[in-house]
Amino acid sequence: MSGAWNGSAAGASESARPGGAAQASMPEAGGTLAYADRVVALYFVETPYSLERAAEVIAGEQSTGTFTAVPGETASLKERHGAQIEWIVPLEETEAPTLPGAKLPRGHDGRYRRGKIVVSYPLVNFGPSIPNLMSAIAGNLFELQELSGLRLLDIELPEAFARRYPGPKFGLAGTRRLTGVYGRPIIGSIVKPSVGLSAEELGRLVYELAMAGLDFIKDDELNANPPYLPLDRKVRAVMEAIERAADATGKKTMYAFNITGDIDEMRRHHDAVVAAGGNCVMASVLSVGFAGLAHLNGYSEVPIHAHRNQWGMLTRCPGLGMEFAAFQKLCRLAGADHLHVNGLDSKFYESNESVVRSIQACTSPLFGGYETVPVVSSAQWAGSAPATYEAIRSVDVMHLAGGGMLAHPDGPAAGFASMRQGWEAAAAGIPLGEYAATRPELARAIEKYGKG
Repeated sequence: MSGAWNGSAAGASESARPGGAAQASMPEAGGTLAYADRVVALYFVETPYSLERAAEVIAGEQSTGTFTAVPGETASLKERHGAQIEWIVPLEETEAPTLPGAKLPRGHDGRYRRGKIVVSYPLVNFGPSIPNLMSAIAGNLFELQELSGLRLLDIELPEAFARRYPGPKFGLAGTRRLTGVYGRPIIGSIVKPSVGLSAEELGRLVYELAMAGLDFIKDDELNANPPYLPLDRKVRAVMEAIERAADATGKKTMYAFNITGDIDEMRRHHDAVVAAGGNCVMASVLSVGFAGLAHLNGYSEVPIHAHRNQWGMLTRCPGLGMEFAAFQKLCRLAGADHLHVNGLDSKFYESNESVVRSIQACTSPLFGGYETVPVVSSAQWAGSAPATYEAIRSVDVMHLAGGGMLAHPDGPAAGFASMRQGWEAAAAGIPLGEYAATRPELARAIEKYGKG
């Protein structure tokens, strides 16, 4: 197993929010749940029926059953191939359904029951295949009329998945080696404006950022291979700027080229990046799918920067979709060397507590390895460092700032210096304002973006 659950049923009442505080904990049932031949899934469920009925529908729909008995559904077949209800832990009840479309039982009392349900699925049904795993543990479940809320909270996978999917080739260690950055976060930025720059304008911007000493630069997720600047031209412009700056500074900035596209297109663009001396590619996971990410990982010669844009579709409604705890395991299996997690006090809806859980999830054990770098981004600046460090007590992250670095009053070089200084203050436990007293770059960042 990738790390067996052994939580406490007492955690079931920790939060009234669907999928809340204890979402990665398994309820205890006389010991540790561990299987060599089954996948275990933890769900938040809301239903106008009983939790037991909801669990039975889930287990039946996603294995041997359907809405009615069919010929061939023998006892021996169900024993070998049927999903198994492991635990049911009741939570609170509510008077209003989270999702539309639920079918009400006769004599419905106006209450919707919430709970956590653990179901295990026989590996023999789908094998160590991420695409077919998703059909089993998610599939049609989110459309069932018996459910007025459903969220996949976490999964545990048997070792067969580790044998099938080798995971990240570079991770934190490889990324630190390629960037030469040790003992602090890997600090970088995003090309802004996201779209519209010509090859010449992009080259000038990248050169300026690389000369400023940035560790890392990435394409925006909106910009991959647009007709106005095809990727081949972008690669030439960017790599000329990167190499010219490296000749002057002795440091080669890592640049993540967005190669999101169709399968054959990604291969061509990866090869073009590598041939030009590039040292990172980027893919939008939910655009190319887990299978597309794994395919890219099969031949990639450089780190894969995995962006999670579209993530809000899966997760913003607390009674629908998927928790990051499950998502990040699949991304790591498929080969994500870097994985976005949002940032504290960002421009997005996600709570700081959720962001911290996501960072911690990326660095949690998975088959004894599968190391990926959490990428902290979105409305970040030097002042984001102290709260981030206080929450995770680690510098093993990638910290990206767009406007928080590029729009520094004294330019990108000062913005980069301010980010480093923010992390220095955080790691040393020195208040930001105090540390800025002798560091003008940080002082100017505080003046523009916030208070120390």
